[in-house]
Amino acid sequence: MITGDDYDYLIKFLFLGDSGVGKTSVLYQYTDGLFSSKFISTVGIDFRVKKVAYKIHGKTKRICLQLWDTAGQERFRSLTTSFYRESMGFLLLFDLTNEQSFLDVRGWLEQLKVHAYCEMPDIVLCGNKADLEEKRVISPGRAREAAKQLGIPYVETSAMTGQNVSTSIELLLDLVMARMETIVDRALQPTKEPLVDRVLSPNMDTVHLVDSDKQSWSKCSC
Repeated sequence: MITGDDYDYLIKFLFLGDSGVGKTSVLYQYTDGLFSSKFISTVGIDFRVKKVAYKIHGKTKRICLQLWDTAGQERFRSLTTSFYRESMGFLLLFDLTNEQSFLDVRGWLEQLKVHAYCEMPDIVLCGNKADLEEKRVISPGRAREAAKQLGIPYVETSAMTGQNVSTSIELLLDLVMARMETIVDRALQPTKEPLVDRVLSPNMDTVHLVDSDKQSWSKCSC
């Protein structure tokens, strides 16, 4: 059982993408170093936990990552979108051997604009199944260009070999930690107008609001 003494920050990431793109496989490769070729569709939502050490300004912070695995099927969409606002970052996957899963990326991004904590949340786009080179239908250049137009970083991964699986999540963690640091810095700057923004408080497992005038923490009800 994880307690507040076990970590400095609890950060929640959500895995998104069409059914069959390999979200569960990437998740288990990252947390357990395991891969199964047997496909079992996720029903609703599931999650895994992994604790990592993260260095910032020369200090090591203990971070507990909650990694939520969502079902890609349309019938579960209303259930999984309820978890969007509680997530600090999103790993959006498509299948490099499946054209439709790549085309559906824009649809997933539109959902994030509506349901995430802001219109431009931290996202890393992953082209999964990079090991199936002979079946690839989405070229690296095409995927990189699409990511550039969308304004999000792109990484090619393989849940089977482990290629870039850790890299993609570490990149997302870098983005989230940088956003948190920026928000805290802004909150500490003197200003005539109250600055209210979303930040993650140490030893808290929920998003909180900070008011720069009062310098006090209050729980966010959203």
